[in-house]
Amino acid sequence: PEAGTMLRAALELSAADHIFHAVLLFSWTVYLWEAYLASRQRNIYRTTTHVPLELGKIMDADTFEKSRLYQLDKSNFGFWSGLYSETEGTLILLLGGIPLLWRVSVAVTAHFGLGPEYEITQSLVFLMLATLFSALTGLPWSLYNTFVIEEKHGFNQQTLGFFLKDAVKKFAVTQCILLPVTSLLLYIIKIGGDYFFIYAWLFTLAVSLVLVTIYADYIAPLFDKFTPLPEGELKDEIEKMARSISFPLTKVYVVEGSKRSSHSNAYFYGFFKNKRIVLFDTLLEDHSPLNKTSNSESNQTEEGSADGESNAKPKNKKQGCNNLEVLAVLGHELGHWKLGHTVKNIVISQMNSFLCFFLFAVLIGRKELFLAFGFNDSQPTLIGLMIIFQFIFSPYNELLSFCLTVLSRRFEFQADAFAKDMGRASELYSALIKLNKDNLGFPVADWIFSMWHYSHPPLLERLRALGGPKHD
Repeated sequence: PEAGTMLRAALELSAADHIFHAVLLFSWTVYLWEAYLASRQRNIYRTTTHVPLELGKIMDADTFEKSRLYQLDKSNFGFWSGLYSETEGTLILLLGGIPLLWRVSVAVTAHFGLGPEYEITQSLVFLMLATLFSALTGLPWSLYNTFVIEEKHGFNQQTLGFFLKDAVKKFAVTQCILLPVTSLLLYIIKIGGDYFFIYAWLFTLAVSLVLVTIYADYIAPLFDKFTPLPEGELKDEIEKMARSISFPLTKVYVVEGSKRSSHSNAYFYGFFKNKRIVLFDTLLEDHSPLNKTSNSESNQTEEGSADGESNAKPKNKKQGCNNLEVLAVLGHELGHWKLGHTVKNIVISQMNSFLCFFLFAVLIGRKELFLAFGFNDSQPTLIGLMIIFQFIFSPYNELLSFCLTVLSRRFEFQADAFAKDMGRASELYSALIKLNKDNLGFPVADWIFSMWHYSHPPLLERLRALGGPKHD
């Protein structure tokens, strides 16, 4: 019996060693693949310095150059931040960072007289310390991205004080949600018996539905100001369009996105008969503070000095879409609802979640998984979740991500076609061009990079599907 135990232990250690190295190898393989794709796209940014002939009617040379330089800066930043992230993750694994943080968590709880039987409390301390570490190490990168890259290209609207206050608030809100949900999930796994994976999946389903329901009403307003869209032609037309396709619209909001960034967006949320539409103020010509700034600066420039010259420069573009273009954009978004894309994405997500919990139930008892990551004497449930969902499932997650990207592009074409069938092809066409210009999107993409990363089709493909580039 003793020899058998020793042999089993040796086999477990050997398997653990293979698992650890396989995880590291796959992680670096994915990183190198992503870096290769990014280098192909970066080469496009560097070499495509003139507006391609087929874009001549929809993009001027100045905007094209600005978008090229913006995307090139973002790509260079992505290279260095990605290299840092991959190196940090590798060092954490090689140096035993995960078991070290767990021992710290155990020591913290022991200081308050809580022993090994308080595993859930230990797990919550571990989770809070891990997210704090992640937030602190990611902060310099986030600061650089916001106050160097986004600032340089005219998108950042935040002050440093606002940014830091926002970061602290996000961390606090995340902990208020993450810690109770995790504690309940761990408790369900502990008491759930042989079919705990069913109860765990049902619990996460309920949590996701609750969060989607309350997010825009109770969580998002903690960070941004939401105001009802004023009465007027735009609101009337939105309500009329919603009624025409039986969309159960209850409210239309404008969110003050401009205090963070000049990027624009729109979305809808809510379940069953309680749907709301949210428009970013930067999407609307009449609401965008940047247009007001532009007008103010233009007036100052016109008044100028006695010789008619001034150092002040007005904004070189008017941001946002007119009412008809906004309606076309919403026609696209409502197309996602009418065609069932939202429901399909939820179903796919929940099928994937159930499969993952089932496989977790199969694998959680394998001691070699814990040995691979330095847990020789204990098998905490939270660590098992992290190992299996983050590391063991990583090949599956990469494949699933690619498939969802392909599906998303298909959905985008279908939503565009829906807006076209509503008679809004021309307005959507011009809206896509404006939004691409406002967000400095670069319309030329490497085909492999686009295939792997773009959840939305490239601009030219969408314009062609709407009827092809227009000519004067």
